[in-house]
Amino acid sequence: MKKFVLCVFAAALTVLMLASCGAEGKVELRVYNWQDYMDPEVIEMFEEETGIKVRYNVYDTNENMYNKIKNMNGYSYDVIFPSDYMIKKMADEGLLAEINFDNMPNYKEYIDEQYKGMAYDKKNLYSVPYIGGTVCIAYNPNYVSEAEVHSWDVLWNEKYSKNIFMMDSERDSIAVALIKNGYSINTKNMDELNAAKASLIEQKPLVLAYTSDDAKEKMANEEGWLAVMWSCDITFIEEMNPEIEYIIPDEGTNLWWDAACILENAKYKEEAELFIDFLCRPEIAKMNAEYLQSTTPNKGAYELLDEDVRNNEIIYPPAEVIAKSEMFEDLADYASIYTSIWNEVLGN
Repeated sequence: MKKFVLCVFAAALTVLMLASCGAEGKVELRVYNWQDYMDPEVIEMFEEETGIKVRYNVYDTNENMYNKIKNMNGYSYDVIFPSDYMIKKMADEGLLAEINFDNMPNYKEYIDEQYKGMAYDKKNLYSVPYIGGTVCIAYNPNYVSEAEVHSWDVLWNEKYSKNIFMMDSERDSIAVALIKNGYSINTKNMDELNAAKASLIEQKPLVLAYTSDDAKEKMANEEGWLAVMWSCDITFIEEMNPEIEYIIPDEGTNLWWDAACILENAKYKEEAELFIDFLCRPEIAKMNAEYLQSTTPNKGAYELLDEDVRNNEIIYPPAEVIAKSEMFEDLADYASIYTSIWNEVLGN
């Protein structure tokens, strides 16, 4: 009975959204997301069901997304998918709209309680968890010893010189150096930050390239042997080169969450809520979780996943890995210091 009521509510909301489109279907929902971060069929299904056109654009880092939105006057996008620390930063700056969760029956029914009220949105006002994962090392076992990739130190090993891909992302690459040196990825201690900077400058001659999404194809084509990767990139590499292996080093890693948010100056907020709630349907969340090979916060979708996916420790890390890992936090005034460090690393 409960599910029937929810379906009726969702159907009624869909009719309302369709009515708002007018006869010519003029609503065009603007969605800004990471590259390769949603099953394309999901967009087609939403458009077919609702009649709402989706304009889908992509970005490669949180910082690039933030800078673009921050520097655009007026309406830019409706729905975005920032990471944990960026959600808090944007909410604090008034860039995100509060979500009306009365318009989201699937969120209420299927998003696991453990993923609500997270540190980046403690009052559950601005975000709906979408996909989570880890930062790991992808490596080619034909060239790299499996015994060595259990530590982040492998990325400083001279015998792999010019075969290492690092992320072109200040938080992620600085985090690798911080973890390697035994420090928190959210540190504000200048001695620790300067040590991480020194490590990255020392490593730079060994790095083939600082990359973003193109690292997937480069690793698959064996243009390099080691790469710092988000776990959501695994499936794309495996499709191109199934020999590539993945590991979370013993020191721990960054646990990350990306969430769907609505911009404060969004033009179509109710349609945005409809779209996000559509993503919370178990069968839709399952499609995206399988497409991305990433952690789903949707308990209905999790139950639908194959057992081998649920047992994948890169996607669903065991308790001992979680215990020595961290999520990024908003650095507030220290964000500029991290940016300065990263610019120095790239400039050396």
